[in-house]
Amino acid sequence: MLGAGLWGTANAQSGGIYTCVDSQGRRHTSDRPIVACLDREQQQLGNSGTVRKTLPPSYTADERARVDAQRKAEEEQRARLLEERRRERALLIRYPNQGVHDKERADALAQVDEVIGAVHKRELALATQRKDIDAELEFYQGDASKAPNWLKRKIEDNEKQVLVQKRFLDEQVQEKQRINARFDEELVKLRQLWTAAGVTRSGTTPSR
Repeated sequence: MLGAGLWGTANAQSGGIYTCVDSQGRRHTSDRPIVACLDREQQQLGNSGTVRKTLPPSYTADERARVDAQRKAEEEQRARLLEERRRERALLIRYPNQGVHDKERADALAQVDEVIGAVHKRELALATQRKDIDAELEFYQGDASKAPNWLKRKIEDNEKQVLVQKRFLDEQVQEKQRINARFDEELVKLRQLWTAAGVTRSGTTPSR
């Protein structure tokens, strides 16, 4: 209320300059009461530069801190709401109906399945290679420690490649899980947006 009174007083007065030093040590001048100095005295100068009057603080430092904190929280909330609306508009543009969303999910999963298929082929090739290695190892009674270095290197390389393919396959399985989780989360939000927009699964709007 004091702040409102101070501004009302300023609007009723004509002429003069307000001056003050804020909490950061910065000096301000203005033709109206200075917001940055609502927690401290402000001087109103006449045209000659003499002090016409001194305005008392409208807020204490604690009150000003609370006002600033509330204003900041409100600004952050408005920014979050604007960002949320922007994301919602972008989702509706990208997925005008569930059919489009389902197709993009299927395409994303199909790309991962292609990679998984390639991994399985590589695993089969490595299994075949290991059979050939084991056949060569029979000349050494199946004991790798008795095999020559070139054969030991083939065994080691084969085993390493098998582990690499297994890790890669695990990553692809996890990727499919991430894709499904993402699309599931989007679908929950999109169904709300489609309902609000009156959009059916096929993308048509029911006649009213």
